[in-house]
Amino acid sequence: MTAHDDRQPGGAVVERTRDKAITPKLYRVLLLNDDYTTMEFVVAVLEEVFRKTPAEAFRLMMQVHTEGRAVCGAYTYEVAETKVDTVRQLAARGGYPLQATIEGGE
Repeated sequence: MTAHDDRQPGGAVVERTRDKAITPKLYRVLLLNDDYTTMEFVVAVLEEVFRKTPAEAFRLMMQVHTEGRAVCGAYTYEVAETKVDTVRQLAARGGYPLQATIEGGE
């Protein structure tokens, strides 16, 4: 039997398969504006939950404030769901009505 022979003893042929990596769908997590949550709290959430730099967190907070919402990141569904739950828990503990939502799936 040679090194390039695909046959195993007994004459069986081994089929070579190549696994194709499947890219998971990504879901956007958005923060939604409200009239009660402080800008400082939103910046803190963006830095803590979404790992934004202070400058990026401030920019996104201003986008939430002026446009009503901002995309904080794109994640697999499970990660996006965890981030939304974390935002809701932090907001509830802080006494704020801040909301996050999941959008997309591309």
